[in-house]
Amino acid sequence: MRRIEESREILYVIRAVDVMMSSGVGLEAAMHTIGRGGYGVISEDFAAVLKRLQSGKSPGLEKELKKLMTTCETDGYRRLLNTLYNNLTQNTDVIESLKKLGSRMEEERSEAVKEYIEGLGGLPETMLSVGMLSPILISVLALAPQIVPKDLQGMLGLSGLIPLLPVITVGGLGATVLIMAFIGRKAHTTDPGL
Repeated sequence: MRRIEESREILYVIRAVDVMMSSGVGLEAAMHTIGRGGYGVISEDFAAVLKRLQSGKSPGLEKELKKLMTTCETDGYRRLLNTLYNNLTQNTDVIESLKKLGSRMEEERSEAVKEYIEGLGGLPETMLSVGMLSPILISVLALAPQIVPKDLQGMLGLSGLIPLLPVITVGGLGATVLIMAFIGRKAHTTDPGL
């Protein structure tokens, strides 16, 4: 669950920190703004770091960022923390690094959406085909004893199936619903989590 939340929110966090720091806000103030909420587990992490810093129980922001790097589960979050850490320790151009990181994360997200769409492929068409054709075919089968004359029923072998037609019809419609549910489940479980 944490991984999904991180991957969903990281691009927004990167863009927000980039905008704040570009307008002259310091790193701790940017972390405080993110920590106030709206960004899921990343907000919780930043709030916990700042709380430890304010209480005096922290070895420093650099060590806190290093500690967060070990607990995060996505590469994007780890890259953000590494960028912030490098800014603190090596005085790098954090704004340019955040812009590049944001662009890279945006490309990765676009690629994930593209793969998701390609992965779905023919699922909607398959679901429509099963959902439309199966009930029609099953209803034709159910009506067969009324459509076909009695003498032809014996020749076609339908006379033995007549008592079973209600069971076959209900079972076929139930199987159609199950097949459609499995197709829909596949579409939802391959969600890229964006």
